Amino acid sequence: MEVMSSRKLAGAAIAVVLAFSGIVWRAGGASAAPGWTGTWGVAPQSSGTTFNQQTLRQVVHTAIGGTAARIRLSNAFGSQAVVVGDVHIARRTSGSSVDPATDRVVTFAGAGQVSIPVGGSVTSDAVAFTVDPGADVAVSFYLPAPTGNATVHDFGNQTNYVAAGDVAGSASLAGAQTRTNYFFLTGLDVQNAAAEGAVVALGASITDGVGSGANANRRWPDDLAARLRAAGRSIGVLNEGISGNRLLADGAGPSAANRFDRDVLGQAGVKWVIFADDPINDLGSTGGAVTGDQLVTATKQLIARAHAAGVKFLCSTLTPFQGAGYWTQAGENGRQAFNAFVRSAGSGCDGVVDQDTATHDPARPTWFLPAYDSGDHLHPNEAGLQAIANAVDLSLFGTSTPPPSTVVSLRAHANGKLVTAENAGAAPLVANRTAVGPWEQYDRIDLGSGRIALRAHANGSIVTADNAGASPLIANRAAVGSWETFDLIPNPDGSVSLRALANGKYVCADNAGASPLIANRTAIGPWEEFDLL
Repeated sequence: MEVMSSRKLAGAAIAVVLAFSGIVWRAGGASAAPGWTGTWGVAPQSSGTTFNQQTLRQVVHTAIGGTAARIRLSNAFGSQAVVVGDVHIARRTSGSSVDPATDRVVTFAGAGQVSIPVGGSVTSDAVAFTVDPGADVAVSFYLPAPTGNATVHDFGNQTNYVAAGDVAGSASLAGAQTRTNYFFLTGLDVQNAAAEGAVVALGASITDGVGSGANANRRWPDDLAARLRAAGRSIGVLNEGISGNRLLADGAGPSAANRFDRDVLGQAGVKWVIFADDPINDLGSTGGAVTGDQLVTATKQLIARAHAAGVKFLCSTLTPFQGAGYWTQAGENGRQAFNAFVRSAGSGCDGVVDQDTATHDPARPTWFLPAYDSGDHLHPNEAGLQAIANAVDLSLFGTSTPPPSTVVSLRAHANGKLVTAENAGAAPLVANRTAVGPWEQYDRIDLGSGRIALRAHANGSIVTADNAGASPLIANRAAVGSWETFDLIPNPDGSVSLRALANGKYVCADNAGASPLIANRTAIGPWEEFDLL
């Protein structure tokens, strides 16, 4: 475990290392140790909220999965040291409830409690915990003593929970109060052998998700994460947007320039950053006094800092904002100048996300397309946020190396017959064949960490546990997502079982193999065992 100060000394990244009870304290950004990739994150801010002898249960929505997890807690803006104890991680089911079978205790240097100094942050030990992609994970912890001013991410757009006493290990929190922001919790990292890296979305309120529905996970970085998963990519997407944030000046959190090291370069596995909407607030909040040239100069400095750290910098054009309360012609001139820079060949950007073209009204280019306008002419609605995510060319993240695959067949222990993609794959999988032909052959795609997907030779499509596992397995998908991912579990007799990521249940050759395969069992018996040929 490492505890790190987020403060800068004279603007330099000066590391001060001293031993203290086996814990390493550092000045500088958060650790980005190899072997870890961020799957969720938020940017810390200051607040006047305090806690004492209360449990926080906070829900995060993952971008990618993994076989182990660690959490990050921050006291970057605290007024005193914060003690955190009885920390748990579990799969969230609904509301404040978690699946107790998945609950794991989180430690820090082997201890169940940690003190985070003023201005510091802490990273937990690794936890053997299966993190599913595109899923809700609950992080719970107890605050046994007064915290002073809590470090917060103000606009969480997610219902989180506060309960009296130490109930962090409880399956549900009866009578809990609710919050819509995040306190102390700033990151969830995973170990995933197939992970390609993480992309940080750095921006303001549009990135933060203003204009999207509460608990909907429809911010544009969420939409981008869903696109990447659908394309079979394993790239973490970290939302480091702060509503009201600016590039050039502190205010709603430190400026993008001042928080770049911590919120971007300090993330686990970061390989790319998409710089989005901060400059809109510089233009609007100053009445256009900030010029396009000033924004360009500051952005070039961020590009240089990213490149020095080996991180690719993807520039975004600025979305239209005429009609918003702080729009001026001078601000519009600055927007146009900045967008021209982003689109220019000599910008230094490693790629362009053209949010402007994706969202403006072709008939009135300084305004949002009405179908994308949330109503305030500044923030896009969910359709507009999806349009922004769609504007990200996935080739900007390079091309993924296809995972290794081998040709296999499956023989069910339920009846000793081979599993076929019936009717050339048009019908569900069923164990009813006595010999291997093309319909009984599958590419076993190794996704890493003991997970696989199956591509049927019958039609070239991926096998899915359709309808979140409620429907029989069928080969009808073009790409691997969570419904197409299975844990390959070896059995003592040399056979294997398949556990669907779609619902966490085992694949069964139901009705002694007479019915199609379906993921609906909670334990392994003969009907859930297969010989891998």
